[in-house]
Amino acid sequence: MSFEDVTNDSHRKRRYRFIFVGAVVLAIVIGLAVVLGVTVKNLKKPDSFKNVVIGKCETYLKENTNLSGYSDCETIWQVFEQAYVGRDPCDVPPEAYYPLINLVKNQLACNTMLFWSKTKTLVHEFTENRECLVTLEDTLLGFTFNELTWCSKNQSKETFTTDCPLWSYCVNNPVRSFWIKASANFAAIACGNVSTMLNGSLESPFSSTSIFGDVEVRNLDSTKVHSLTVLLVTKDTDMTTCENASFKDLQSALNPNITYNCREVPLTTVQGCISNLDIPCSDCFKKGSRRSGLVWNTAAKHSL
Repeated sequence: MSFEDVTNDSHRKRRYRFIFVGAVVLAIVIGLAVVLGVTVKNLKKPDSFKNVVIGKCETYLKENTNLSGYSDCETIWQVFEQAYVGRDPCDVPPEAYYPLINLVKNQLACNTMLFWSKTKTLVHEFTENRECLVTLEDTLLGFTFNELTWCSKNQSKETFTTDCPLWSYCVNNPVRSFWIKASANFAAIACGNVSTMLNGSLESPFSSTSIFGDVEVRNLDSTKVHSLTVLLVTKDTDMTTCENASFKDLQSALNPNITYNCREVPLTTVQGCISNLDIPCSDCFKKGSRRSGLVWNTAAKHSL
């Protein structure tokens, strides 16, 4: 065999080796692409949203066995999606969620229900650490769907979590309608003495266009609710008091058979109750020393 033959044979072997290695690498790359493609596809599937909903529902039931009379998360999901799947995302009225609201009955004690407006972070920090008061987001449906976004499309069988209408884009969008219906129901089942935590840093703490002002106040049942107390949370530098003009609008919207109260509560007092669980819950909303901490009370003067 000549030198040229040996050299050519060596080159051929090296070339075959490169081809073999290249084929192996290509196969690995294709395999990874397929796996990643399937993974991404699964992440985008509407079933992933279903898993989130059922997962949150089951988490709530494990931690709050005493607050809900219903425990079938799969059925909750099925009834929930019937409200909006296959519908225009701007044509899902609050009434569409009636079967869901009617399915899940809350078992809440009287004198424990707390409403809120523009105090979301503070009020939920409080209820997460103290069990004496309960907000809508502390109920099964409120907890399950809090911070979630969903919608569908005409004649579609899927749920989407992106490109859905924003809160104010259209009145009857799926998320807004859910919270309106859930809020109305939360107010309707309220009983005893109820409270609402409002923001004393705002020029007008009460807004008639908020969920609290437009939905919850108007759905309080005067045959079950004795009084509504505004807990006006204030900082030392705040100028807003219980004499704020916006509270006259609140009193006008409130059923006259429900006693109205307003109490200025220092922010530091509420924060202290969040961090120090040894403080009795009854002391968390006592009248503050700022501006003498007066409690304003307007009793019912006439019946409906």
